[in-house]
Formats: sequence, C-alpha cells, structure tokens
Amino acid sequence: MIRTRFAPSPTGYMHIGNLRTALYEYFIAKHAGGKFILRIEDTDRERYVDGAVDIIYKTLETAGIKHDEGPDVGGDYGPYVQSERQNDYMKYALMLVEKGEAYYCFCTKERLDKLREDGDTGVKYDRHCLSLSKEEIEENLRNNVPFVIRQKIREGKTTFVDEVYGEVTVDNEDMEDQILIKSDGMPTYNFANVIDDHLMNITHVIRGNEYLSSTPKYNLLYEAFGWEIPTYIHVAPVMKDKHEKLSKRNGDASFQDLLKKGYLPEAIVNYITLLGWAPKENREIFTIDELIEIFDIKGISKSPAIFDPEKLRWMNGEYIKAMDFEDFYKMAESVLKNAIKTEGIDLRSVAGMVKSRVCTVYEIPEMIDFIDELPDYDKSLYKHKKMKTNEENSLDFLRLIIPVLEKAENWDNDSLYEVMVQTAKDNGLKNGQILWPVRTALSGKPTTPCGASELCVLLGKEETLKRLSEGIEILTK
Repeated sequence: MIRTRFAPSPTGYMHIGNLRTALYEYFIAKHAGGKFILRIEDTDRERYVDGAVDIIYKTLETAGIKHDEGPDVGGDYGPYVQSERQNDYMKYALMLVEKGEAYYCFCTKERLDKLREDGDTGVKYDRHCLSLSKEEIEENLRNNVPFVIRQKIREGKTTFVDEVYGEVTVDNEDMEDQILIKSDGMPTYNFANVIDDHLMNITHVIRGNEYLSSTPKYNLLYEAFGWEIPTYIHVAPVMKDKHEKLSKRNGDASFQDLLKKGYLPEAIVNYITLLGWAPKENREIFTIDELIEIFDIKGISKSPAIFDPEKLRWMNGEYIKAMDFEDFYKMAESVLKNAIKTEGIDLRSVAGMVKSRVCTVYEIPEMIDFIDELPDYDKSLYKHKKMKTNEENSLDFLRLIIPVLEKAENWDNDSLYEVMVQTAKDNGLKNGQILWPVRTALSGKPTTPCGASELCVLLGKEETLKRLSEGIEILTK
C-alpha cells in the first residue's frame, strides 16, 4: 500500500508551497487507495511558534485534506509529534554509533566557530572527534561533557532515482558528517524524518527539490540500518517571480491570507495544484475528488512555477459564478450590509447583479459604491463609440427619456426596459443610445453590475429621476 506523509514544522502560517506539497502527497496516496499521514516535526524548538499546530490542522481541514493517521486520529504510532518520540531517535542514533556509522562529537561551539573562520575545511566539519579513543569517549560521557552525534559519511558516490528528476549521483566527499542528535538530545530534521518515515512505513516521500542534495545522506542512513529506501518525488519551487521563491520569511501570502482576501478554499486548492503539475486533459477547473482521480506523478514538472495572483483571481471568479446563489448570498451578505447604507435597497437583488461579475466578495463595495452616493464623474463617460453616443447627443437622449420615465406606471425591470427600447425605436435610435446615457447618469461609473433598467429598479423612481436631471446639469456645464 502506498503511504505518504505531510510533515510540517510548526513555525508559523502555512505558505503556498507547503500546502501544494501536502496536496500532492494526498493525491498520490488517495489515487492509489493508500494512506495519507500527518506528522508534526517540532524538534526545532527555537523556531517553534505557539498556535502553529492549530493552524496546520485548520489549514488541512479547510483545504479538504483528511489525514488517515497522525495527531487527533491515532494509529499504531500516533499521535505523530516528533518531540514526544525523543527516546526513539536516541535509540537509533546509538545503534549507528555501535555500527560505526555515527560517532560522538564533543567539539565546543568556540572550536567550530574557529574552524569556520579559519576555513581550512571550508564549511565542513573536520572529523576531529572521529579519532577519539573509546576511553576518551567514555570519560567525556561520565563527566557529562556536552555532545552531539554525527553521521559518518562513507567514501564513494551515492546514486538514487527521483520520479521527477531521474537518476541523481552525488560524490560523498562533498557531504559533511551531519549532526543526527543535537546537544539538547533532540534529533535534527534530517535524522528524525528518516527514522519516522521508516517506522511509519512511508513508501513515497514528496518534498521540495531543495532536498535533492540532502537525499544521499538519507539514503546512507537507510543503508546503514539495512532499511528499504522510499520512492522519492522532488518538486520544483513555487516562485514569486523568475528570480525569487514564495516564502513566508519574505511575507508572501499564506493560505490564511488568501482566505481573508475572499478566495474560496476550493479555488485555492485547484489553482496551486496546477502550479507545477499538468493534467492530461485540456481543462483547468477541478474538484478535489476529480484531482484525486486523475492525479499522475508524470504530470509533475521539473520547472519552477510562478504564482500568478491574477490567474488565481480569475479562477476564484469562475468558482463564484458556479456557486449556488444561496451559498453566494450567505458569503456576501455581510459585505453588502457594510457597503450599502441606503434604506430599502434589495440586497439579494444586488447580490444577483454582482455574482457573475466579481472574482472575490471584497470587490463588491467598489462595484456598488454609487448606490449610496453618486460619485463625481466627468461627462466624457457619456462617450461610447459602440453605442454611438457622445456628450452632445447624450444630453438630447436624457431630455428625451426623462418625461417618459416620469409617466411610467410600472417600475419593474421588464416594463422599464420595454419603455426605453420603445422610446429609442420611436425616435429612430439604437437601443444603446438611450440605455447608455441612462446607465451613466445613474451610476457615474464606466462599468456597472447591471443594465440601465435594473439600475432604475434598484435606485427607485425618485432617485432615478433625480440622477438623470443631475446628468443633464453635468452635460450642460
């Protein structure tokens, strides 16, 4: 059975690249009928952020990702929190020491700093403690001299196959004897993830391609223990632009930030799945169940993907268009109430007008700000090449339609549209030559969420006639 894992560090919010990794892991497991595991890697206590674990849970839940094992689910090894498994890591590190695949290092921080300053070995540790005798080691341990445990990198080369990048070979000489257990007894990320992946029977490891260079170290650990090496799938980063990666350290948008900006969870999931992965069919809108069904590792690209806010905005708009009206109104109601102070305005009607025109609900206020108060506008707005209107003839058209609307007995959309179209026909005009000036006078905006007759109904007869008269005043200045 395929078993994947998402192993985030609780160091803050969930950035887009992390969530995409979780999605790929989830889709790969579920597509094959396997298990998706959640593991909290909290061994770096200096970077631990209170509340970050709750953010991880909430993000996965909101995104529609359900883990099979891990915190709050349980299982043979649950809950999966690395800091609660400290004894396991030390036990396995000592096994490596016994095998000669790792060793105690008692070097002080001062010595290591000087080593780096002198630069005799570059940035690599010089293996000073590898030559300590058994007696020296035992004496240091008896005297409680602080230590770390380092991996002893073997000579030669290490080769592995990645599902995206193919065969990768690294000269072991280029690798440092990495620390496995820190001086506080906690494991490093590089060690803990190998132990946990083995104990949790993880078959496929999906992570960012920045770990490609570290993978040979992991494989040497697997080989030292005699364990089976998992399938590797390294993915290219999500970029802010051609030169800079998206990063929470740079303050780039997180999943939570996007939700606050009005993006739907389904749209975010859909969009970021396509950042670095391409489906076989020529379409872009998918439900999470559809993505599970069609996800194929072969569709993952080696090339970095650039996060395009406008593409996400477009996709969110497509999701809003497809929403049930009642769901949309529930989401937009508070925004509408805050945006419209005029009494008597039918909020549901406004919601219906804007639903197919907005990409997020927070675009609504700017689109309907004319309802409460007609904005200052330039009379050049009356000029429309397609409608064959300009400042001069729009004045005539407004003067023509006002008395007609004053006499209108039925103030509903169909009746008003019919009246305006009939007026245009009776006077040998195109429909737009009446409708465009009316729309402009009522909104003072180049675009509106609805047509002229709908605006009349929305504003009411009294306000409509008042704004049409103001339009005449503007055109005569």
